[in-house]
Amino acid sequence: MSIRKAASVSITICVFAALLFAGSDAGKSVSVNGYVLDSACAFTKGLQKPISAQCAQACAKAGSPLVILADNGTIYWPIADTTPSAGQNEKLMPFAGQRVTASGKVYARGGSSAIVIEKIAAETAK
Repeated sequence: MSIRKAASVSITICVFAALLFAGSDAGKSVSVNGYVLDSACAFTKGLQKPISAQCAQACAKAGSPLVILADNGTIYWPIADTTPSAGQNEKLMPFAGQRVTASGKVYARGGSSAIVIEKIAAETAK
């Protein structure tokens, strides 16, 4: 076998393995507790919780994506797992400004965290 052919076969195997590995990430099922607030306030104001439900709702109605700010400080971007994808504000709007428990599959990439919400409910008082 020539060096050129061996290199070609090796590259093909590496590319196939990389694609197989990348396609196998089905997300990790988790439950997240935290506040639903608009993404702009989560980043620019460094809030630990929303200013108010009305504020979070007003920002969301103006187009700011709602996110879940978890107790550990992680910001989860709600995403859809469908193609074409769709915004998730409609699903989160009833909980804007409130604490929630959301369960679903979490994905991480480049320092960002996203969640495909399977179930969400207002957090019950402890």
